Amino acid sequence: MTATVLAVGALATVQDWPGRLGYWQVGLPPSGPMDDLSFRLANVCVGNPEGAPGVEITLGGITIRFDADATVAVTGAPVPVDVDGLPAPQWCPIAVRAGQTLRIGAVAGPGMRSYLAIAGGLAGETYLGSVATFMLAALGAGALRTGDEISWGDAGSGKPRRILADEQPSIGTRWELAVAEGPHAAPEFLTDVDMATVYASEYRVHFNSDRTGVRLEGPKPRWARPDGGEAGLHPSNIHDTPYSVGALDFTGDTPILLGPDGPSLGGFVCPVTVVSGDRWKLGQLGPGDAVRFVPVRTSASPSLAALGSARRGALGYVPRGRADSDGGVLGRGTTADGATSLTYRRSGDDNVLVEYGPMALDLALRARVHALQHALRGAAGPAVVDLTPGIRSLQVKFDPRRTSTRAVVDLLREVEAQLPPAAELNVPSRTVRLPLSWDDPSTREAIQRYMHGVRADAPWCPWNIEFIRRMNGLESVDDVQRIVFDASYLVLGLGDVYLGAPVATPLDPRHRLVTTKYNPARTWTPENAVGIGGAYLCVYGMEGPGGYQFVGRTTQVWNHRHPLGADGFEPDSPWLLRFFDRISWYPVSSAELADLRADMAAGRGNVDISDGTFSLADHDAFLACEAADIAAVRGRMEEARAEERRRWSLVGEVA
Repeated sequence: MTATVLAVGALATVQDWPGRLGYWQVGLPPSGPMDDLSFRLANVCVGNPEGAPGVEITLGGITIRFDADATVAVTGAPVPVDVDGLPAPQWCPIAVRAGQTLRIGAVAGPGMRSYLAIAGGLAGETYLGSVATFMLAALGAGALRTGDEISWGDAGSGKPRRILADEQPSIGTRWELAVAEGPHAAPEFLTDVDMATVYASEYRVHFNSDRTGVRLEGPKPRWARPDGGEAGLHPSNIHDTPYSVGALDFTGDTPILLGPDGPSLGGFVCPVTVVSGDRWKLGQLGPGDAVRFVPVRTSASPSLAALGSARRGALGYVPRGRADSDGGVLGRGTTADGATSLTYRRSGDDNVLVEYGPMALDLALRARVHALQHALRGAAGPAVVDLTPGIRSLQVKFDPRRTSTRAVVDLLREVEAQLPPAAELNVPSRTVRLPLSWDDPSTREAIQRYMHGVRADAPWCPWNIEFIRRMNGLESVDDVQRIVFDASYLVLGLGDVYLGAPVATPLDPRHRLVTTKYNPARTWTPENAVGIGGAYLCVYGMEGPGGYQFVGRTTQVWNHRHPLGADGFEPDSPWLLRFFDRISWYPVSSAELADLRADMAAGRGNVDISDGTFSLADHDAFLACEAADIAAVRGRMEEARAEERRRWSLVGEVA
């Protein structure tokens, strides 16, 4: 059973719900419908399972000629619907006969997205367990285009029905979002005044918003810290930490609500997180809409499971005066050996973030995270969806319909009590040699775009490498190049900016060039650009926004464009790198890199990989032996950063 797409507006993609789960730790987002409530109700309307594949239509509408009889439903933002010119209702099953044309018009009122379900569910290309479309990486069933043929299966046993008025979400231009406090709130990261401002302010949706994140315009925080230390000069900078969909992410002073195509890992403060049952609203937030955040108790937050008569309104239903008032901290403790502190943080109603030690770069803390992650794989039940490590943290994502925040914290405490000391850690650690086109023309272009379209007066413009030199007190930009090529970078996280993108730090602290991140972030970064932010190096897995300071460009770290199992990519694993790999660079020209990238994309490439082991005890012995010189080099770098911060204070870049 097929139909033909005759016309498409701005964007129409095939999605399923809950999307592509289980790959958050390697930077693959779930995708799926941005307004999951309207999507699921569309499926209920035609008798499908809630998560069956359907179409998400952004703003512009779609026209489809059916070659077979079908039952369809259109939900979401108000749109005109007709069959062969005769008006048809939203939120009701619609019978379309073979040869008839269904037209779904552009959004006619408030909201951004409408949804089309067909009884039997759409057929689509499954990638890593889902047909959900991730446009930025060209994954999944994809965007529909004029002339495309779509197909669907036989209708199941579900009975089509009308969606009652009190079941339909209320879509307007003024919104209240139910949020849980945490993971990084007051008084450690923001001030109490900042948090009060977050709850009291009316934010406005910026036009530059999409499925990766909804940018907001609102008051600038005062911040509880002067800077982020080794994580970066701005107080919003933290050591890279896993994110939750729905987190309010302060990239510098700019608040962004992370969407279902957002990044899994990053280095910015997130003081509150929209609870899972309210995240559907992100899909309907339009430019200029007003947004208020209402703190709620996670135990009383809107239910993800409920589709029924809650009348999920845009304004007025969120319960007030019932917030968790703990700054997002669920509990504290120490490791079994008493050597390291532990903090359990709330990240929405479906994630717990475990942090080890102080906010510092310490490989012993990453070792603790590694040990906990591996122990949990055996101890966690099916309610745990993802385990995502950061620099000094592990995020445990769970299904709130099957377990609770408190039960997850109890499990974490139980597993932690049985872990061995971190000093005993020995893990596989491959050395991966990658080409690096230093100061690649594509990164220069990205800086120019930033200066023309976002900000021309930033301290890191017009040349990021010169900024890195100045931040670290080096004599010339040649010193920056020498250090980058001399360093061995240990991979601590994957998916920092999507698709297996490593966040890595030099094993030798003398090679740890420290910078700050763009504020505000770039809107465009070339695929596989290499940058430094805080004390970390990252390879961008794909085109998209970003904030790291560029040093060059390399080949693909994620490759789904050719058969897997070749060129260093493991079967069924399109990501190249693993946790605790060591990256080293060799120089190539931009022309040579272009050839290498083409070969890699076509399956003709080759990656130089050699096996090895990382021992924390051996690394600690190295640090002890070189302690005096490390301290001297690091001291000079810290003096340069302090001077840069003084310059920033004079011009109002930081308080």
